[in-house]
Amino acid sequence: MTQFDLTEDQRAIQDMARRFTADAITPHAGEWDEKHVFPRDAIRAAAELGFGSIYVSEESGGIGLGRLEAALIMEAMAYGCPSTSAFISIHNMGAWMIDRFGAQAVKDKYLPDLIPMTRMASYCLTEAGAGSDASSLKTRAVRDGDHYVVTGSKQFISGGGENEIYVVMVRTGEDGPKGISCLVIEKDMPGVSFGAPERKLGWHSQPTAQVNFDGVRVPVENLVGAEGEGFRIAMMGLDGGRLNIGACSLGGAQRCIDEAVRYTKDRSQFGKAIAEFQNTQFMLADMQTELEAARTLLYAAAVKVTDNAPDKTRFAAMAKRFATDTGSSVVDRALQLHGGYGYLMDYPIERFWRDLRVHSILEGTNQVMRMIIARDMLRD
Repeated sequence: MTQFDLTEDQRAIQDMARRFTADAITPHAGEWDEKHVFPRDAIRAAAELGFGSIYVSEESGGIGLGRLEAALIMEAMAYGCPSTSAFISIHNMGAWMIDRFGAQAVKDKYLPDLIPMTRMASYCLTEAGAGSDASSLKTRAVRDGDHYVVTGSKQFISGGGENEIYVVMVRTGEDGPKGISCLVIEKDMPGVSFGAPERKLGWHSQPTAQVNFDGVRVPVENLVGAEGEGFRIAMMGLDGGRLNIGACSLGGAQRCIDEAVRYTKDRSQFGKAIAEFQNTQFMLADMQTELEAARTLLYAAAVKVTDNAPDKTRFAAMAKRFATDTGSSVVDRALQLHGGYGYLMDYPIERFWRDLRVHSILEGTNQVMRMIIARDMLRD
């Protein structure tokens, strides 16, 4: 691709994701949100298009695309439902980590089910006492013959209690990042349990719960990477996860701009359409301009992550921070343009306002993104 354009193949992928969203997600997303429906069938239909293994290698059965293509898919699906799109992103993160860093035995054991999403994956890093300071995690895995014995708990896990596979960061050694390893743990292993579903502001179409490990015996072959490599693997996963969450904000915000354009053209006050007022036009112009700037940065960051550029982590952090903050700001202004109707569930705006709010918290808060960016700048 050139710096400011997509290739023909990338546009075809984008179009396919948009058509799938229009048919399988957008018409149902409001009901999923209102009734807290976890749309397994729609998610597995996405997997039939390859969206359960976007950057799993073709050798392992995935579709082997880059991070820009993944962002295009997530952005397109978030136009219908950011919550569902983000869930699929998290599954892709887990599947990619197994494919990229796992030995053949663990790949053979799990990828055949993860790729079609007959089994779904969760990413387990955060703990009640280890959020932004993720390297202080306490969940421990002690080697016992051919198994690790895992004890601890993980907090705010998307898919917790519903998903079958958990890619878990555990402490196998010293304090700090170098003592962390990565294990694949199954839902039905003895000692695995779950907290009550969290009652959330948004993201109602996906379950979130605490995941608990009480002396869970996990085969050593379920280790992903070598002992002590877990934190590095987790952070590499987050580079892509941050791009996808940013892309979800782009898709959700674009939907709200389009809804605001339609509404302000149809709604009349003081004898003319709201869209004819200069204030409305200025708001819409700023919303679209800011979103396009965020989109351009995110696409550039995605190419850097795909190319393994030296500054990929800095750019992923910048793109995530800017896209998620911009997305929330755009949706807030779209709600304002709808007036009182924007506050009602009869219109989709309030759902996007709720769903996009968490994007500036998860995959690393936007304050942590600023720390990552500044540290990289000062290291130069």
